Amino acid sequence: MTPGSNLPLTAARVAVEVAAPVRLDVSGLLLAADGKVRSDADFVFYNQPSGPGVTHSSSGSTDTITVDTAAIPAEIDKVVVTASLDTPGGTFAGTEPTGTVRDAASGAVLATFTPSQLGAETALVLVEVYRRGGTWKVRAVGQGYANGLAGIATDFGVTVEEPAPAPAATAPPAAPGPVSAPAAPAAAQPAAPAPGAQPVQPAQPAQPAAPAPGAGKINLDKGRVSLQKNQSVSLVKDNQPLRSSLVMGLGWEPAFRGKSIDLDASVIAFDARRKKIDECYFGKLAILRGAIQHSGDNLTGEGAGDDETIRVHLDGLPPEVTGLVFTVNSFTGQKFSEVAKAYCRLLDERGQELVRFDLTDAEPRTAVLMCKFVRQFSGEWEMTALGQFLDGRTVRSLVKPAGQAL
Repeated sequence: MTPGSNLPLTAARVAVEVAAPVRLDVSGLLLAADGKVRSDADFVFYNQPSGPGVTHSSSGSTDTITVDTAAIPAEIDKVVVTASLDTPGGTFAGTEPTGTVRDAASGAVLATFTPSQLGAETALVLVEVYRRGGTWKVRAVGQGYANGLAGIATDFGVTVEEPAPAPAATAPPAAPGPVSAPAAPAAAQPAAPAPGAQPVQPAQPAQPAAPAPGAGKINLDKGRVSLQKNQSVSLVKDNQPLRSSLVMGLGWEPAFRGKSIDLDASVIAFDARRKKIDECYFGKLAILRGAIQHSGDNLTGEGAGDDETIRVHLDGLPPEVTGLVFTVNSFTGQKFSEVAKAYCRLLDERGQELVRFDLTDAEPRTAVLMCKFVRQFSGEWEMTALGQFLDGRTVRSLVKPAGQAL
């Protein structure tokens, strides 16, 4: 299977086996129509191995989430299978897990999926088993998180407890006590594993401070966010995803006084398979029935403020659009070493700056992938600063590398 693809299930009871070269923590979450668990009992993992119609088991390097679709409660729309790294500080770069969906009765393979191009992710949603029009299907997802199992749990409504303060050095260590299902992977000490079971280290909850580049996800609760390369921000404020009209402003100045610099800002829309849906640029000022609109071409780069802007109506984007990549290219062949103060910034409907990314260390190349928007599995959008230089004089020449960056 490829990301976003789906297949109808030919068995009522399926086993999703997850295997990787390293030890993983594999979980199953039962989600209602709002994309959230009903309670912590809908979180199935090593320390709570059974839920309504879903069980967890482990054998060697393989963990299995078994889904009995006939026993899933009527109010549950889907079961998502997640995986997180057991090694503190480790990422999925070079360690892509494989999900194998089998008929639980016969063992026959129904589907396999291995997500590619993983990097800083420490946890991911691998596949989902979901109900659609009375039929059960399986979908390949491969959606990554940079803040571990705690990030997944929080997004899907599982309670994540804060860690207790560390005891003084002279105090004797407290004996471990029992924990609730959601607290174990997020913060608290897990209960002792069964004989022969692999001990699992709990993931740490996200800290409120901005993480190092690529190390985690922050939101807009504390106001304006300044991103560094590879850093991400969830477009959520006060627990509410932004769904209104946003403006991406892109600006630059000539590095040498008196010299014009003609750059073109564009955005490319992709589906879940990283296939281009459309692109918006100076020659095509509106796409997707006006959901994305371009301000027009700036031929010099002179003057204060944004040189070109792209307005995105998030609510107006078709559901098949799951990724947007914002690019800047030099049609005339001028290189970014001739550009000063290149940046992109995200504004709300009132013109208030929400997120800013200042491009540094320009390279003598003719294009750059500035940032990307990715629709998260739980519904909200996430913005990531890219700053990836490459060569390309038109937006069409950037489609392939932009898709690879998603």
